[in-house]
Amino acid sequence: MNWNMTGMMEELISTSQKLAKGYETLENITDVDVAITPKDLVWQRDKVKLYHYKRETPAKCTTPVLVSFAMLNRHDVLDLQQDRSLMKKLLDEGLDIYIMDWGYPNQSDKYLTMEDYIDGYMNDAVDFIRKANKVDKIHKMGICQAGTYSMIYASLYPEKLKSLTTYVAPYDFSTNSCMVFRWAKHIDIDAMVDSMGTISGETIDSSFGMMKPSMNISKYLNIIDSLEDKSKVMNFLRMEHWKSDLPSMPGEMYRKYIKDLFQGNKLIKGEMELGGRKIDLKKMTVPFLNIYATEDNIIPNESTRAVMDVIGSKDKQEYAFPGGHIGVFVGGKSQKELGPAVAKWVIARC
Repeated sequence: MNWNMTGMMEELISTSQKLAKGYETLENITDVDVAITPKDLVWQRDKVKLYHYKRETPAKCTTPVLVSFAMLNRHDVLDLQQDRSLMKKLLDEGLDIYIMDWGYPNQSDKYLTMEDYIDGYMNDAVDFIRKANKVDKIHKMGICQAGTYSMIYASLYPEKLKSLTTYVAPYDFSTNSCMVFRWAKHIDIDAMVDSMGTISGETIDSSFGMMKPSMNISKYLNIIDSLEDKSKVMNFLRMEHWKSDLPSMPGEMYRKYIKDLFQGNKLIKGEMELGGRKIDLKKMTVPFLNIYATEDNIIPNESTRAVMDVIGSKDKQEYAFPGGHIGVFVGGKSQKELGPAVAKWVIARC
């Protein structure tokens, strides 16, 4: 009993000392900087912006690349910090990169549709890049939700693309191996949109929090042992800043996203329409690189890989990334292996 009390007191003192030193570390942190790779705002339509990353040397591939991240989170995670930046790595490997910023939709945007985002903003951005660079086709990259949207775009406008690369994107929504996929099949999205208009990011994020509730506690316990290390604390704060920066979803766009994809699984079945046109994945004929994370607990591998059998591309390749959903963008293997491999694949199709 006495030994247990002694051990508890020692642990309490040790934890108190760590917290005190951690407080000193936090006091010296004035700002959490993310997305610091230099870039220029080159185009804007409503709240949607297009940035062009600056290069110090000529690109190895003269055909530019347009990157789109999921609307559910901000693209900052692709450029979290200098040594954990997929965008910087792709630049270093010789690509000419543009990135879309979907902005922060509010209630005035609740009637914006999926057509507005794919046929409108995405297509307008592609046309701007084509015109600005005097090229007929560009390379397209899409991550997660934006990977799905990019696949839809490539099926409708293959003549504007040289290649398509998607990262951890869902295509077949019939699987129930993930809680988010199960949850989305049963929500009353009509009631949500009709009552809320624009769906807040916090509302959507709560569904992801249900997948591993213990992680919300363990991540704070784990950081206690690193509070004296400013670099580790900054890494933690940057990621937490990104996770808490949650844009809202325009209601009508989100309604179609849930009903046509998660609940109807219409894309993979060839039943989905956009602006009155049937989306035929067989018409997606451009070279395709499909990246999935082997330990992904957000987008099941079977959802991502299923598209390989239905697209029209003859030049198509899979890349199995050994890690989780977020590790694709910020992990060490992303910097050392994935970024260079993707750049090499794109450059070979310049």
